[in-house]
Parts: sequence; C-alpha cells; structure tokens
Amino acid sequence: MIGLDGANVCVTGGARGIGRATVAELTRRGATVWIGDRDLVAARETAEALGAHAHHLDVTDEASFQEFLGAASERAPIDMLVNNAGIQLMGRFVDHDLAALQRELAINLAAVLTGTHLVLPDMIRRGRGHIVNVSSMAGKVTTPGIATYCASKFGVVALSRAVRAELAGTGVTLTTVMPAATRTDLTAGVLLRLQPTLAPETVAAAIVDSAGHGRGEVTVPRYLAPIGLLEEIIPAQIMWHLKRFVGGADYGAFDPVGRQAYLERTRSS
Repeated sequence: MIGLDGANVCVTGGARGIGRATVAELTRRGATVWIGDRDLVAARETAEALGAHAHHLDVTDEASFQEFLGAASERAPIDMLVNNAGIQLMGRFVDHDLAALQRELAINLAAVLTGTHLVLPDMIRRGRGHIVNVSSMAGKVTTPGIATYCASKFGVVALSRAVRAELAGTGVTLTTVMPAATRTDLTAGVLLRLQPTLAPETVAAAIVDSAGHGRGEVTVPRYLAPIGLLEEIIPAQIMWHLKRFVGGADYGAFDPVGRQAYLERTRSS
C-alpha cells in the first residue's frame, strides 16, 4: 500500500477511457502521473488537460516499455504502475485472422507480464510499491464472441494471483481490478443487452483506491464478485442458455457503424 500524494505513477493506455479517468483521479489525489500510449497525440492532449506527463509507449515492445519507465523514473522511482492498455475483438473465434488474435493476447496479457516484470525489481529493493493489473469480468466468466479477450483476462487474473503470492512480505502489493462492461471506446457499438455497464470514472476510482487498501482482487461492481463461481457449479447446458439470455444468440454481435472508429484506431495503432 502507498500514499498517493506525491507518488510517481505510470498508467499504460492512459490517453482514453478507463486510463484517462484513472489519470484524472490520480492527479486529483496529488500524484505525479506518466501516461504511456501508442497514440502520442491523444496522450499529450490528455496530459495537458489533466496535468500529467505523456510518453510514447508500445506495450508489445519491451524496449519501448523500458524507455517509458526509464523516462518516468528519471527524477523519482516509480511507486505505482497501472497496467491498463487493452483491446477487444468481437465475433466468432474461428472467423478472426490469427495474427489479430495473437496481437490481442500480446497487448492484453503479455504486456501486463512485461510491465510487471520490469518494475518489480526496484520496488522489491525499495520495499515499497503497488501494481494494478486491469482485467475484466471476462476474466471470471467466459463470454462467447470474445474468446481471446477472455483468455487474456483470465491470464491476467492467474498471473496476478501467482505473483501476488510471491510478493508476500516484500512491501509490494498487487491488485487485480475486474470491471464489468464500461462505457468507453472499447465497447463502442457492442450489443450489451442485459449486461450492466459502468462509467469509466467508477472503474478509475476502484483502481486508485487500491493503492490505499492493497486488496488482491477488486470486482466492479462488488456485487458481481461471486459470479465466477457460477461457471464452476452450474451445469454447462444451463450456463449456455443463461449466456444466450444475457448476451444474445449472435455471439460477439456489434453495430459495424458504431464500432468502426474504434476498429480503425486499434488496427492502425
């Protein structure tokens, strides 16, 4: 656990959505915040608006990640890292280009591994630090139509649990935040039907609050915390019908027009 007033904090994917809302909340609480994002123009706009710093970051490139963290730690050590960057592909698994699915895994899971691995040695040496790995409710319950996204988010949960156990007694804490669908570009055009949705500021508050309590896993909203057990105890056929009722029969369905801008941006970034 760490205090945020004066803390040096890095946020990946901080230019938009949950990342931007997290930067806003961190600066409001007195932290010095570094935004890492592939879209440097958007990152600079966010940084200027919120009183943060912006730096180019390709989370799939270890050298780029090292450069970002190096810039952020030039004057002060990194007290907190928020691994937030992520993308979501919609549609049947078999219909996607394999390279696109591998890229989704690289951004959503491998980058979390990279960032965590890079900041931990100094945090452990100092006996102080906090990491937040942003997963999803898709890391607790599988959802047809976003198979690789689910795999990546389950992976974030598993990685975080194992590393958290290794950090016992070091003074370094690691929290996994698992939000429900959030109203950002990532869900643009998605047909959410009966699924609850959140404002990015709600998720950001949970991310930032974790610095003060250090709990291992935080579900947003909290009442969804037990839902991960459902898939373990409910017969598969019943679960299949429940998922069709909540998400619809057309797995991964979305409005192409409403999602076009997001897809173009994520393909080019």
